Amino acid sequence: MKEISDIWYSNVPHPKLVEYKKEQNWVRKSGDYFVFPGGGTQFKNGVQSYIDFIHKTLPAIKWGKNIRVILDVGCGVASFGGYLLDKDVITMSFAPKDEHEAQIQFALERGIPAILSVIGTQKLTFSDNAYDLIHCARCRVHWDGDGGKPLLELNRVLKPGGYFIWSATPVYRDDERDSKVWKSMVALTTSLCWKIVAKTVDSTGVGLVIYQKPSSYSCYKHRKEKLPPLCEQKTNQNASWYEPLSYCISRLPVDRMGNLLRWSTPWPQRLSSKPPSLPSEPDAEDIFIEDTKHWAALVSEVYLDGLAISLGRIRNVMDMNAGYGGFAAALIDQPLWVMNVVPIDAQDTLSIIFERGLIGVYHDWCESFNTYPRTYDLLHASFLFKNLKERCDTIDVAVEMDRILRPGGYLLVQDTMENIKKLNPVLRSLHWSTTLYQGQFLVGKKGFWRPSENDN
Repeated sequence: MKEISDIWYSNVPHPKLVEYKKEQNWVRKSGDYFVFPGGGTQFKNGVQSYIDFIHKTLPAIKWGKNIRVILDVGCGVASFGGYLLDKDVITMSFAPKDEHEAQIQFALERGIPAILSVIGTQKLTFSDNAYDLIHCARCRVHWDGDGGKPLLELNRVLKPGGYFIWSATPVYRDDERDSKVWKSMVALTTSLCWKIVAKTVDSTGVGLVIYQKPSSYSCYKHRKEKLPPLCEQKTNQNASWYEPLSYCISRLPVDRMGNLLRWSTPWPQRLSSKPPSLPSEPDAEDIFIEDTKHWAALVSEVYLDGLAISLGRIRNVMDMNAGYGGFAAALIDQPLWVMNVVPIDAQDTLSIIFERGLIGVYHDWCESFNTYPRTYDLLHASFLFKNLKERCDTIDVAVEMDRILRPGGYLLVQDTMENIKKLNPVLRSLHWSTTLYQGQFLVGKKGFWRPSENDN
């Protein structure tokens, strides 16, 4: 799966970023298009050269094998994640809505996974120990702020043995300000038992440091000062949803027998391997295997053959009730990517999704999703409305679907006839076309109609 290098200017009419970043070659306007040449603040020789430089610096990083899921903090227009798609690496890029216009909107328009987010006062909406590698190139996050809580949050979502790549001026400049930040970072990473496995500067003078998170408690136990402390054992699921940042080191994951987990199976074997965090129930593995078989058959026999959906025009896909990620796994050979959403009122399966080498987030569908309008080509919802109808109105969820789906995009719903009969007229009122298939699948296609004053 390749990134999209050209996008229509009229889809994201934000020329301000072009002017502000023109010396950094992030994005250029060319006629009716935006073009992304692969430049950036830290990518003086281009993103591909930067990615090769990382591997040369630390050959233990094997793109698309032991490194499959990455978090790119403060991603800009997400060129780092885009260039890694060719290497079988899927990157969750995130950044806030900022003064340079909608960089995340640019990323999604290019067909690169991205989400609006910020490391501020609340935890990121990811499970613990999710990412193989986290990347930050001049991402403007003060990692030592608030006692180091932002870096503690990265430590929470980074898997044991995972890597953090920090490419920023404190790494390779020695002026007073940068030296102060570097010393603070050294103290903080030491307290977290992160070790520096590489630190270097390239031919352009840009440097990076690569840290590795410990995979055992040995270092934690031998710290002279037990600060930050280890977090208490968790008792609630979806624990990162609307939770404040905490001043503690998240505990290392264990399997059903209480043994520390090892590094994930290499990609692509990890997609179908037994996830270490499966529930402890005796039949959990059988349920997981059957779920995988179910989605493989359903996608092949019904979604791809039976339904009138052209995957050739689909790039950004969202599974609104992802379960174990079986729908995304069944589409793995298609030139698209899937944002797996685990609703907060459903079984907490997000760690399993990441263990399979897929990406996702927690969300409450009674609220808006953190993305720009018209950013997804296909929305998939399998029995989503069963729990939602007790807490929020079907109309509100339908309007949110309409907001994030592109004109011409598809909604694919599998649900009870009771829920489909409630949803269908709402979609029709928004001038969608809808088709019912086999009495349980509702296919909706969003049109180009928008309400006007005359519709009131």
